[in-house]
Amino acid sequence: MGKIRRGGYLFVTLIGDHVPRHVHIYRDGKAVAKFDLDRFECMTGSIDRRLRRILQQLVTEGKL
Repeated sequence: MGKIRRGGYLFVTLIGDHVPRHVHIYRDGKAVAKFDLDRFECMTGSIDRRLRRILQQLVTEGKL
């Protein structure tokens, strides 16, 4: 399991989790979204522009 904190969010990836490759996003201990990293879209929940930028930065940095 990988955990990254950025911008008040917790991004969690699980090793060996089901496909597609995705990240679980939490804020204040509550699930915000499950985000597909291959298609770059929400699987559950929703995200705003700020959170989308954070996700893009994390992918560019190779952290997701």
